[in-house]
Amino acid sequence: MDPVAGIGLRSPHLAEIARARPATGFLEIHAENYLNGSQAVEALRADYALSIHAVGLSLGSVDGLDEAHLARVAGLVKRLEPALVSDHLSWSSYGGRYFNDLLPLLGRQVSIENPSCYLSFAQSTLSEPEFLGELVRLSGCGLLLDVNNIAVTAHNLRLDPRGWLDLPGEAITQYHLAGHAVNDADGETILIDDHGSRVSDGVWALFADVVQRFGRRPTLIEWDTDLPPLTVLLDEAARADRLVAIGDGNAARAA
Repeated sequence: MDPVAGIGLRSPHLAEIARARPATGFLEIHAENYLNGSQAVEALRADYALSIHAVGLSLGSVDGLDEAHLARVAGLVKRLEPALVSDHLSWSSYGGRYFNDLLPLLGRQVSIENPSCYLSFAQSTLSEPEFLGELVRLSGCGLLLDVNNIAVTAHNLRLDPRGWLDLPGEAITQYHLAGHAVNDADGETILIDDHGSRVSDGVWALFADVVQRFGRRPTLIEWDTDLPPLTVLLDEAARADRLVAIGDGNAARAA
């Protein structure tokens, strides 16, 4: 069975991946790192499916979309012809200024990722899953389901992570998995989505439930801080593949 799990393509690993061509389901790049092109990345298209994950479209900004930035991302999508395109359900700019924290006209479906949350709204007429469902219904976008973000949000806001999964499963195009940090905030444990460690046992368990409920999807191992050797990323991706295979087996027996 071909691997379904991929890894993020980060610059310290680019030369090793180009030389060794390790087996992995796909490679994800952050759009904003390659808006001016990269011959090394374009050369990998022959051997790997690509996923473009943007972090700067600021889809929820009251200022509206930055059409110049959108055009640059669209140009990258046209050049690389990735299998998947995504960004976050968030805003990251105001008054023309961009911040580091976290439907575009790209000529194709874009998947929207659920964010990690640390504060809840004082008042809201929709839960986040309900809002995502409405977004799918009204726009036709896809959903990028970040399982680690669900775990972080559920812990920080005292929610049931499995209750968060009331989503239109047919709209889910991709899963993300990552590690998180555990911080103490005045005696309360807060999870921080830092992408700096292996996937936690709790997130692996939640991912198994997600696969059982929604089935296999391309699955990315995200690791952006304290980057480990490439072998560690590939090992995490292999574990994701094993859980997907178990989910496939359970689905086949149930049928």
